[in-house]
Amino acid sequence: MTKTTQGGTLIDALRENSGWAIAIGILLLIAGILAIGTPFITGLAVTVSVGALLVLSGLGQCFLAFQAGAFGRGLLIFLLGLIAVVAGVYMVSQPVSGLASLTLLLAGYFIVTGILTIITALQLRPASGWGWMLANAIVTLLLGVLIWRQWPLSGTWAVGTLFGVQMLMSGFSLLTTGSAVRQVTHAAAAAR
Repeated sequence: MTKTTQGGTLIDALRENSGWAIAIGILLLIAGILAIGTPFITGLAVTVSVGALLVLSGLGQCFLAFQAGAFGRGLLIFLLGLIAVVAGVYMVSQPVSGLASLTLLLAGYFIVTGILTIITALQLRPASGWGWMLANAIVTLLLGVLIWRQWPLSGTWAVGTLFGVQMLMSGFSLLTTGSAVRQVTHAAAAAR
């Protein structure tokens, strides 16, 4: 039995949104191919994006700290925001150095994503396409371990290449799962 969501099972949610799963799968396939073709540029783009998000979140925390009284109750929030701003500015201004740090974060992301996707695939096990999701999860987990074990040597190429491979696998998984669910839905409708 699959885990239930608010309006039904996870399979029901996929059935209702199979078109979106297929479209997002195709977009992820295209993005993955582009990322693999330009791994260093992709790595730098990811680093700059993460840095910019850190700056924005840090500024938001600093603003909140001033609203709460920065040198009273909001001092800890202010210090955390300041750290985020400094780290973000560093990543944006020194993206190659930031890429080395981001490599370790990406390894952790792939490992956690792989484990969680394995759990999701096992919950979908009776559904068509669950095996592709499991394959995606295993590849994602292995990519995370590979990045972690090769660090820091893999820093300049790994983020872009492995991020691209992970997007390819996710796109293929969504495309095949969405297509399989759509085919089953159309076959059931035609049998009525």
